[in-house]
Amino acid sequence: MARIPLTPPSTLLNRLGAWYSRRTYGKVLDPGLAVGHNPRVLLTYVRTERGAAKWNRLDPGLKHLAVMAAAARINCSWCMDFGHWEADALGLPMDKISRVPRWRDHRDAFTDLELLVLDYAEAMTETEPRVTDELAAALIERLGEAAFVELTAMVGLENYRSRVNSAFGLTSQGFSDSCAVPSRA
Repeated sequence: MARIPLTPPSTLLNRLGAWYSRRTYGKVLDPGLAVGHNPRVLLTYVRTERGAAKWNRLDPGLKHLAVMAAAARINCSWCMDFGHWEADALGLPMDKISRVPRWRDHRDAFTDLELLVLDYAEAMTETEPRVTDELAAALIERLGEAAFVELTAMVGLENYRSRVNSAFGLTSQGFSDSCAVPSRA
């Protein structure tokens, strides 16, 4: 159950956001409803997301794997649920996406570069980040500096999203039947 009411004030900004969300995603996104209680935070959130959507130096599939790995590490079921929907929209193989939360147990399902990206996303997401010089150098060599910066920014953005959504108590909104994050135990 959400820790903040998902009924923000009925302002023009919130009504426009709800209209856009329904048009784009088929429903009003719970994170938008939660953040809608503070118009300045909502506007900053929207600007950040719209800006990040224009980044194009990193392969979309790799970017999505990194986002999903960060969301899984934080254990944000809302983010995992929405991530399955986004993966489907990108045409990514769902059998691969469903393995992201336990990717170490399914290493053969991923390429060497994808494994590096998944490891980096998890390393960045740790409360005490554990990114090594070797891991960063391997990714810069394979991706180039611009794509590495984008990867790093995307993982950081997903950390923000997942931690905020988890703190708000947001859970699956029904974007995927298989959105629960498997136990890492």
